[in-house]
Amino acid sequence: MQSNPLKIIYGGYSVFIKLIDFISINSILILSAWLLGIESFDEVVLTSLLLSTSFLLFGEYTGLYRNKLKNMKLRGQGRLWGTAFLAIVFVELIRISVSGLDYLGYLEPFDRKYFPATLLWYVIPLCSLYFTRLVVFKISINKEIRVAIVGLTAGGLAAENALMKEYSNRKLDLAFYDDRNASRFSYMTKSPFKGKVRALIEEAHAGRIDEIYIALPMVALDRIRYFLSMMSDTTVDTYIVPDLYSYSSHVSQLRSISNIQTISIFSSPFEGVGSFIKRLEDLVVGGLITIMISPLLLFVAAGIKLTSRGPVFFKQDRYGLSGQKIKVWKFRSMKVMENDAVVTQATKNDPRVTRFGAFLRRTSLDELPQFFNVLQGTMSIVGPRPHAVTHNEQYRQLVENYMVRHKVKPGITGLAQVNGYRGEVDTLDKMEKRVHYDIEYIQSWSLWLDIKIIIGTIFKGFVGENAY
Repeated sequence: MQSNPLKIIYGGYSVFIKLIDFISINSILILSAWLLGIESFDEVVLTSLLLSTSFLLFGEYTGLYRNKLKNMKLRGQGRLWGTAFLAIVFVELIRISVSGLDYLGYLEPFDRKYFPATLLWYVIPLCSLYFTRLVVFKISINKEIRVAIVGLTAGGLAAENALMKEYSNRKLDLAFYDDRNASRFSYMTKSPFKGKVRALIEEAHAGRIDEIYIALPMVALDRIRYFLSMMSDTTVDTYIVPDLYSYSSHVSQLRSISNIQTISIFSSPFEGVGSFIKRLEDLVVGGLITIMISPLLLFVAAGIKLTSRGPVFFKQDRYGLSGQKIKVWKFRSMKVMENDAVVTQATKNDPRVTRFGAFLRRTSLDELPQFFNVLQGTMSIVGPRPHAVTHNEQYRQLVENYMVRHKVKPGITGLAQVNGYRGEVDTLDKMEKRVHYDIEYIQSWSLWLDIKIIIGTIFKGFVGENAY
């Protein structure tokens, strides 16, 4: 007898929320255009559809719809405004390209007809979307949610942290239950232990539990089935926390293969549309930055030529996407250009570093030519920093899941760098921290995360005490 295919419903009601946002944006834009006296109804409708569609697409990659609406913090509505900003800029660029010079009339500050109307036209629907989220937030925040975790295990501890984050804006009553002897527990938890599972079932029958999460190891299959049979006699929402720690803690996504649902352990987020969005980001942002920094590139090149002998640029082998070798561009900052089988990392007061080169390395200006790599397609603006080939071969043997960081293109900056891990790696712990942040980036990538890392790099990612 063939079993029914497993059906996975992805978190919250994102499709419903997207539909509400799409309808709200279009209806409010068209109505407000009529009230504000904006002419050309056909243009209004086309622009409205373009804005609403681009808002949903950008929202997908800023993570706007990734969380349940009722659990979204008001302080976290930066995703909403960031998505709106990207969508509006995108629409206005298209309108400029279509209208040409005639579009300048819309930007005339003394044009009382178009400029205020266009400004209000964008503000009104965004305020309505924010107000909708505010109402849902206020309604949901007052209700306490009572949650139980079965199993004082690594999975149970991970579930506790995730639930506290998920319901951080709500009153949460969280407790652990486990049938094992307390002397076998080796984890420190923030929530209390309230006894055996039998006590939990009594609480569920009494209507004092809203959600139950079973976080037992895979070897406890019989116990899991037994607990599920008992909980089937209650009306409590029950979930199983997969024992992924038996394999890896680096799970990135769910994948459906026909009627079979799989959980990826090692995979890249840049597939399909994600790959297109990432490449478009690199080309647009990388092209703009390259144009903006071109005077600085000329200044640095002149400084290198005037202060030391040798070429301006230096290309060194690195591992790129899928572990393939690439040539990474840098400004020369040393008297030597090492690219042999053994490469010694720069240290404090390294005699190989020129005086001007030391300044370049402290300020990361020596990395600027890597924007050429970005435009070539061998690197991204944001991603794991590439290490020398010899260092890769060394640390792939010492750091668990080290090569996972090569499932995406290396970046000029990354999550590890904005968290202070840049420059010399003189201990194994530092490399482990770098890899931890690199894998966290791969797991949680979104367009919005890239924007935050770029902004973070501008303020704190260029200069570091470990960069020699």
